[in-house]
Amino acid sequence: MLDFPTWKKTWLWLIAAVAIFAALPSLFAATDLRWPEALPEPTVNLGLDLAGGSHILLEAEPAQVAAQRLQSMEEGVRTVLQDAEPRIRIGDVSTADGRLSFMIDDAADVDRARELLLPLVNGAGMVREWDLTVVDETRMVLTPTEAGTEQAVTDAMDSATEVVRRRIDALGTREPTIIRQGDTRIVVQVPGLEDPDQLKELLGQTARLEFKMVDETALPTDVAQGIAPPGSQIFPYAEGTPQQGTSVAVRRLGGIRGDSLTGAQQSFDAQTNEPVVNIQFDQQGGARFAKLSTENVGKLFAIILDDEVISTPVFNEPILGGSAQISGSFTTESANNLAISLRSGALPVDLAVIEERTVGPDLGADSIRRGILAMLIGSLAVVVLMIATYGRFGVYAAVALVINVLMLLGIMAWLNTTLTLPGIAGFVLTIGAAVDANVLINERIREERKRGRRVVAAVENGYKEASRAIYDANVTNLIAGVLLFLFGSGPIRGFAIVLVVGLFTSVFTAVTLTRMWVAGWLRKNRPSDITL
Repeated sequence: MLDFPTWKKTWLWLIAAVAIFAALPSLFAATDLRWPEALPEPTVNLGLDLAGGSHILLEAEPAQVAAQRLQSMEEGVRTVLQDAEPRIRIGDVSTADGRLSFMIDDAADVDRARELLLPLVNGAGMVREWDLTVVDETRMVLTPTEAGTEQAVTDAMDSATEVVRRRIDALGTREPTIIRQGDTRIVVQVPGLEDPDQLKELLGQTARLEFKMVDETALPTDVAQGIAPPGSQIFPYAEGTPQQGTSVAVRRLGGIRGDSLTGAQQSFDAQTNEPVVNIQFDQQGGARFAKLSTENVGKLFAIILDDEVISTPVFNEPILGGSAQISGSFTTESANNLAISLRSGALPVDLAVIEERTVGPDLGADSIRRGILAMLIGSLAVVVLMIATYGRFGVYAAVALVINVLMLLGIMAWLNTTLTLPGIAGFVLTIGAAVDANVLINERIREERKRGRRVVAAVENGYKEASRAIYDANVTNLIAGVLLFLFGSGPIRGFAIVLVVGLFTSVFTAVTLTRMWVAGWLRKNRPSDITL
């Protein structure tokens, strides 16, 4: 166990040197010294509690999810029954009281319609989503179940959380905290972002994109009064458009949603040089867009974003390439934000900001100073105690302790992790764990010497026997750290990261490096006794 060939020594020192080198940029950042630009610059990110930043609480409206389900079910029913052979005709469609009801024109088609609608009613999951009943022989009523509604809200919030995460990541923000809170709320914390306006604008934009045909039969006077023809609905023009302040009637069903987008990029129009957004559909969406444009050449269609019409162009010709261009009085920044929102996906439900606050960096800076001071005082006390108790072996433990802290900082920098206030506590805990390993080793060597073993045999057995207890203890801590990381969030995860990484660095420095140093000293001096 005390045999360390040259290649092994070189390898161990190389590992330590690389990790320590990775810690240097973070140490430079804490001082007025400048790190050379030509060298890699991995640094540890600071969490919201240390660097300050923005805290936003978002809330969704469950009723909107229910309304969307009702509309989707209506479209699904119409599509299924219209595609049936022979076609099943329906009429007197109503969505009052949160239920979908309609009449079957021919009573002989009721049973066939029921069979065709069962896949829509049952859904794809384990929860029954709708109840289907037949009233007065030909009227069918679809009522959403409570379990189905709850599942829909849960799915919508999970999807919204992921969309929020993708949008913030697209801004280049490091290590945001995005977690669900309760049934309908999402907490967003972004370190280092002191102005939350851009964040609120980006997260508040649903980015629900739709293409619907304009109802050209609607009378302008009726539209101005909010009266739409049957089967149509009215949307206002967006602010900044030439038609701002007016509205347009569009066909309620039969359009295309933007959930089949595969890409969106901010660009400039080749003719007007105005900012635009180029979008690309997936294969299915491209086929539907091609069909819509082919069947409606020469007709107006509306591009609707978040329930506002941003443009009503004409299908001059079929659009078969699966791509399109969105224009609408954009600035470069607004077009880029829209592209980010469309790329990350539409929010399945509107999110309202119900709480916001900005955390200044002063409190975090004070926490860092106090945390570092506590760590330095604790480390100094530990070093003095170890040297006074174990002499030369205490010196080795003290040097290993310093290398351990630097390696931990360097590895965290390479992993691009975030340091939080609990993470500083994890640093202090790691110092204790590292020293604890050396205490076990040194006390075991003492016991071996008291039993009469020679110096080399005592040291070898001391490291061998103590290592078992050290590994067992660290495996237990590792399990706890992994569970904290998997099931925790925010600062808890920060603590778990420091704990887990610190376990590996402390074992490496306190066991492997000190053993290499002790082996070299024994081989060189061959002492007949040691002082412990």
